[in-house]
Amino acid sequence: MVKKPISEKFRASRSRKNQVRERVSFAQVISLANRRAHEQANRRMGNREKKFIWAAVAEAEMDESFGNVEWTRRLVRWSLALLLLPFCWVTSWTFLCRFSAATVNQEFWKTAEFWYFTTGALVMMGWFWSGLLQTFFLYMYVLGHELTHAICVLLYRGKVTDFHVSVDGGYITTNKTNLVIALSPYFVPFWSVVAAVIYAAMRYLADLSQEWDRAFYAVMGATWTFHMIWTLWMIPRDQPDLRENGTFLSLVIIYLANLILLAALLCCASGSPLENAWGFGMEWLRHAATAGDSFWRYTNALISDLRAAGRF
Repeated sequence: MVKKPISEKFRASRSRKNQVRERVSFAQVISLANRRAHEQANRRMGNREKKFIWAAVAEAEMDESFGNVEWTRRLVRWSLALLLLPFCWVTSWTFLCRFSAATVNQEFWKTAEFWYFTTGALVMMGWFWSGLLQTFFLYMYVLGHELTHAICVLLYRGKVTDFHVSVDGGYITTNKTNLVIALSPYFVPFWSVVAAVIYAAMRYLADLSQEWDRAFYAVMGATWTFHMIWTLWMIPRDQPDLRENGTFLSLVIIYLANLILLAALLCCASGSPLENAWGFGMEWLRHAATAGDSFWRYTNALISDLRAAGRF
């Protein structure tokens, strides 16, 4: 069975086990590792026993049929990304309207949950920019990133045969990959999920006071912000996960998935999550109908103008 490593991001290569490594800065490690990851993939193009996902296409024969397949694949990815853009627009519109309504009309910004969540988010942002314990947070991000890959592989009934995490980067080796497996770490806040599971277990086993609920919102704010700032920091640094399914399509899916997650958190923060989720869905449909009607009217007007110009 062919082994396929899902990701090998920002990892410095080692030509020999006993090679002496220079100590470089944090930023240099990330930059150097991204460049060397490409060099490693290119050197292994002829390796038939272990194929890297992002280098697998490069291993094929560069003939005319391959060029046609690659061009068709890119066209399909771009077409799918363009089709998803209206969904991104409508979802963004709906989220901003719902958040504004909750903030202004329902005075959501005055609730303790909102301020505890915001406090946790601000603390994590300040910690990130201060650079304190940066190596530790990098390791935790890489660990959560690769664990998300591995869990998704298992959910899709694949096998994980190798797992590596370090401050230089990480990867897993598996026999299965797809769009969800490759992109899941960019829209699944792993440590927020862990915190939610632990808190749910604590509430099941013990009767917790309201202060515990507020502390939970603070932890969720910190962990979700941790996920977002590190994801935004890593995406521009040449991630093979994004190139595997097309960078444009991957970015559109990541944005839409994170926006849906934000909408879900907004609904859960209210007193009646199901009712708010239903309201969000109905408002989304109304905005989609409005946007569709506006697009239809604009298209008809444009066609009429072009016809009139053609007669003239």
